[in-house]
Amino acid sequence: MAKEPPIQTVIDNPTSFEFGKHKITPLAKFHIRAKVLSREDYSFDKESDVSPVDLALGWGRMSDEAVIEKIEISQSGRWYRWHTKTLPIPKREIETHSANMHMIPADDLVESDIKQTRKGDIIELEGYLVEVISDDGRRWKSSLTREDTGAHACEVIWVEQFAVATDSL
Repeated sequence: MAKEPPIQTVIDNPTSFEFGKHKITPLAKFHIRAKVLSREDYSFDKESDVSPVDLALGWGRMSDEAVIEKIEISQSGRWYRWHTKTLPIPKREIETHSANMHMIPADDLVESDIKQTRKGDIIELEGYLVEVISDDGRRWKSSLTREDTGAHACEVIWVEQFAVATDSL
């Protein structure tokens, strides 16, 4: 299990940087150890050139197999969805202890590690929650809380370090 919640630290005076055709601005330092509930690869949407993989991640009781085996989990169109006939834990706990996270790998090695991740893995990552502004004006901004749900509740993460938990960071 991944018992602890994500750790987020505010950044004073963040410095933006260029990444391909995008300007990336760090919003908060971010660390998470979580279970991969689902993984979805993208190659044709507008964001795939910056974020080729989304991971639906769970922590706390949302990383417990006895809980998540009772929940149907899916991803598509940059959304994470869950459904269950009987709630194994309170609905609000499911909502606040799992999230769809858009991965922006900082380099090819991190991208390779993310792409090798499978459902059920316990992963650990470090990086930043970010805002991405594309050269065509599109804006993609990370949520800064785990308490929100629905549109714009996803985390957009600049991933600097990524490992399956046995390769702890």
